[in-house]
Amino acid sequence: MPLKSAANDGPPLVKTDQTFESAADLFRVMSAPMRLKIINCLCDGEKNVSYLLTQVDTTQPNMSQHLNTLYQAGIVGKRRDGVQIFYRIIDQRIVSICEAVCHEIIRKQDA
Repeated sequence: MPLKSAANDGPPLVKTDQTFESAADLFRVMSAPMRLKIINCLCDGEKNVSYLLTQVDTTQPNMSQHLNTLYQAGIVGKRRDGVQIFYRIIDQRIVSICEAVCHEIIRKQDA
């Protein structure tokens, strides 16, 4: 069954094996709670690693590993300013997906 377009006014979107593979790759990256916490911290703008470590309870090496995974997946971008590295979300679709899923989970928990 073809997917409808996001606006529901265009032609159905054709699903291919590559579509499903890409979606599965994205869900694998998003499957770590730590990465979801990092994404949540970055939703309101660029942050450096030191700030992220104050918000997410983990070690610096573990934080770096998760940030690298998000970077390699094209979800976050980074820039260096002196010794600090700043991260920002570059794929806003991820924010929409995370917010939709988290809001639904909270809604069901409150019901």
